Amino acid sequence: MKATKRPFGHVFGWPFAFPTYIIGPVLVICIWQIASSGGLTDPRFVPPPTKVLSTWINWIFGVSENDQYAGTWLSHARDSSYRVLVGFAIAAACGVSLGLVIGWFRSAAQLIDPVVQILRPIPITAWVPFAVVFFGIRDGSAFFLIALGAFFPIVVNTAAGVQRTPLMLVRAARMLGIRPYMLLPRVVFPAALPSIFTGMRIGIGLAWVLVVVAEMIAVKSGLGFVMWDAYYYVRMDIIIAAMLSVGLLGFVCDRLLIFFSSYLMRWSRGL
Repeated sequence: MKATKRPFGHVFGWPFAFPTYIIGPVLVICIWQIASSGGLTDPRFVPPPTKVLSTWINWIFGVSENDQYAGTWLSHARDSSYRVLVGFAIAAACGVSLGLVIGWFRSAAQLIDPVVQILRPIPITAWVPFAVVFFGIRDGSAFFLIALGAFFPIVVNTAAGVQRTPLMLVRAARMLGIRPYMLLPRVVFPAALPSIFTGMRIGIGLAWVLVVVAEMIAVKSGLGFVMWDAYYYVRMDIIIAAMLSVGLLGFVCDRLLIFFSSYLMRWSRGL
């Protein structure tokens, strides 16, 4: 029986399934607008979507010159994206490499995995003083916090993916002449890719969470910094626009990871 390939829209989700994807956000916005129009929320603290949208447009394009935030969105979004990408790249490189070692070599698992599991429950905010002391109030602190937070889900999922590699697959590769030192890169690593990308998706989400934490405390630019700065002026419209900006940028990163994983794992579409 011929295997049925999954449609590309199922893998990527956008733009092929775009009408379905916008139903949820549109419903939330409608409820939000109705609550604001009906007086169920205080517009000073929960501004209506129309106000947030106009503020967001001004923040991006600088329509009004009387607003201190006008026209600054692109530079802050660029700074946040840069920190996320650098921190996530460090976490992915270290997490995948160490996860392969932990998952494949029993002695490494006994030596390294306890350290990882002890450090993993420590809140990333607890590392902020160390980041500031060692890296100062600059990008290095953000890189450290983002990389540290995204590292743990990547290393744990990678190690789990390696350990779940079917023994029958390894034996078949040996029977076909694969040398022992080639099993990890040519057999085990491809088999662990679904778990690796699961960890990377969790990691990129945490990276966007942590860039806000880092920018509120350890650096002086970016979307997180704008949230903290707008708090002092009670600019809830700016805060909500910044929150939505982080959410949308994180969503785009997640979709790109899914697209990249579907390209690398083309062999799995017919399964």
